Amino acid sequence: MRNVPWQPPPNQHLPSNLVYSLLATRDGTLWIGTDKGLASWKDGRLTTYAAFAGQIAFKLLEDREGSVWVGVAAIPKGNLCAIHNGNVQCYGADGGLGDGVYGLYEDSKGNLWAGVRNGLWRWQPGPPKFYPLPGAPEAIRGLGEDDDGALLIVMRGGISRFVDGKIEMYQLRGTVGPFQTEGLLRDRNGSLWIPTVNRGLVHVHQGRTDVYAQSDSLSSDYVTTLFEDREGDIWAGTRGGLDRFRDFAVTTFSVKQGLSNALVTSVLAAKDGSVWLGSALGGLNRWNQGQMTTFGKSRTQARAATFSDKPKGNLKGQSPNSLFQDSSGRIWVSTLRGIGYLENDRFFPISGIPGGRVPSMAEDTRGNLWIANQDDGLFQSFHGKVVQQFSWAKLGHKDPAMVLAADDVSPACKSSRTVRFGSPPRTDSAD
Repeated sequence: MRNVPWQPPPNQHLPSNLVYSLLATRDGTLWIGTDKGLASWKDGRLTTYAAFAGQIAFKLLEDREGSVWVGVAAIPKGNLCAIHNGNVQCYGADGGLGDGVYGLYEDSKGNLWAGVRNGLWRWQPGPPKFYPLPGAPEAIRGLGEDDDGALLIVMRGGISRFVDGKIEMYQLRGTVGPFQTEGLLRDRNGSLWIPTVNRGLVHVHQGRTDVYAQSDSLSSDYVTTLFEDREGDIWAGTRGGLDRFRDFAVTTFSVKQGLSNALVTSVLAAKDGSVWLGSALGGLNRWNQGQMTTFGKSRTQARAATFSDKPKGNLKGQSPNSLFQDSSGRIWVSTLRGIGYLENDRFFPISGIPGGRVPSMAEDTRGNLWIANQDDGLFQSFHGKVVQQFSWAKLGHKDPAMVLAADDVSPACKSSRTVRFGSPPRTDSAD
């Protein structure tokens, strides 16, 4: 990927090389706002607009009707102009827009909002209406929309919600320190991206907040601008370079995404679409619909859970070394202290089956649970009770099984309790 300077054809010139804004509209036109006017580029032809000569085309927006809106900054009076079918109509000659429009946004209901220094205009539909924001000079630095449709306003002190003509605080979920921002981007998937000048890039999606900083390989903690391309990729321009965010086949989950410990020792994909993860010294985690929760931890406590012989016990901070879901939907968990199952968010320990290193569990077609214990052999359990135990020597092996799998194809499985197991490869033979 490389940068190529763009030059207009001979005898065609931009109003200025200092570009403030760019907009690609649905008809394929590229609009270019500069500090000395406005131009558009289409089919190899550059067009300039006399109505904006010598003025700063600060903000550009295309509304749902196809009109291009231009926020003009000028002293002493700024303008808001609409371009439709080549016709230009400007507003603000009465000075009501102050020295210019610094934010433009069309919400999901079709309202066009214009941010000026001392307040907010709802420009259309209907007659324009002004909402002053006293005591906040240079208040509007960006506009966006919350999940519930409320307008979000970027102000010098942070982000606020604009509801029924009043300002209220915008709360971000998760641990996010103080930050300063000058913009917002709501992408096509409903995620909210917030560029900051001191903490990198803040991403809000489905109630979860993530922060990408220079320590996470972002080119800089000072993010200046955001853009979503036609493929849905998010581009972040920073003081250190250009970063692209896109969907990958591999997604990394760490402590930042809610894991109780970064070292994951076991993983289970459950039938309801959730994923269970056993982490070293961190207990049992469950990922479901973008949310990470830890079993055995209350909302107000962050300490490890306890293991108990009572029906309502939990894990005592032990690391699950094997996870399995049986045909009834129960999640079986083995730790160094013991084995049990989760049902309706309650943990039921099973007596008679020792803990220790359990690399694998499996269930046959008759509902028997088979448990491979490296030290104590192979256990068969039915309805939570031990049926029988086989030593590895009795099964003709000197080493323990590492993987169990029920044979649901073999006819023998339908008339007997059949389970197949694999042991570690031998190191003294080529077989």
